[in-house]
Amino acid sequence: MAEKAKIAVFISGTGTNMAALLYASRLESSPFEIVLIASNIASADGLALAELEGIPTFVHSHKGHSREDHDTAMEAAAKQAGTEFIVLAGYMRVLSDAFVERWDGRILNIHPSLLPKYKGLDPHARAIEAGDSHAGASVHLVTPELDAGEVLAQAKVAIAPDDTAETLQARVKLAEHQLYPRAVADYVARGNDPDCLFGQLRSLALALPETHERESHGSPGFRVGSEKSGKFFAYFSDRHHGSEHIALLVKTSGMDELLNLVEAQPDIYYKPAFYGASGWVGVILNRPNIDWDHIEEWLGRSWRAVAPARLTKLLDAADMF
Repeated sequence: MAEKAKIAVFISGTGTNMAALLYASRLESSPFEIVLIASNIASADGLALAELEGIPTFVHSHKGHSREDHDTAMEAAAKQAGTEFIVLAGYMRVLSDAFVERWDGRILNIHPSLLPKYKGLDPHARAIEAGDSHAGASVHLVTPELDAGEVLAQAKVAIAPDDTAETLQARVKLAEHQLYPRAVADYVARGNDPDCLFGQLRSLALALPETHERESHGSPGFRVGSEKSGKFFAYFSDRHHGSEHIALLVKTSGMDELLNLVEAQPDIYYKPAFYGASGWVGVILNRPNIDWDHIEEWLGRSWRAVAPARLTKLLDAADMF
């Protein structure tokens, strides 16, 4: 089984969503584990539960500190715990833009509305006042704009004719407890999902000029040039030939560079069994915190190695502007 993603949960209160995440993480099939519960409120009830369950905790009051200084303390604790993803569960602080940007794509939040409806406060009362048939909850990525990140999952909850904000909130909370662990699990597992990884790789490869996709020796590949005479510049390998890796295979300058890369950074590179003898290196995709800009650079470099001169000249000219 793949190594579990390490998650820090930030809370400010009772921590019921944190508890749902915690007990879901104890299931054998869970792709994540909670390595830290952190709070800005020392009396938050959720901290007591975390301590009871043996989860490390951290508290840093926001009072008397700038937003940036408080975020720095919380971030330091998360990093020390080995955190890969931060999950907000009733954390009543707006994170600084710089913090969010440093953790781009790795902070999740749950909001009690069907986003993009009713961002911010009082979503239940606003849904009732608007005469909506359903309210609900949304799990989304955190961005500098409040409640505006990509929505990852939603759960709908019917609104009863006699609902108040309080009665509706209670039912939405039950939905949140079902939704959040599933959405977090699905999101953190994407790094080991070959379909997801291939989709991201494919979009980058086909964005290069005059490229097309073609299978080769059972692996999806990408070529530059015409359908008849094009040359391969990249392959996608899903644990082929006994490898444990999901990887991008790209051309290096030769065997010396390939072996140097593998020796210096074995957590990123490996020598593919079938293609390695020809100087192709495997860039591991199913690893924590993958840098897709780095993958894009390798695709571009490998593309240039086989593309016709007329195409590389056009690309060089475009890069100047």
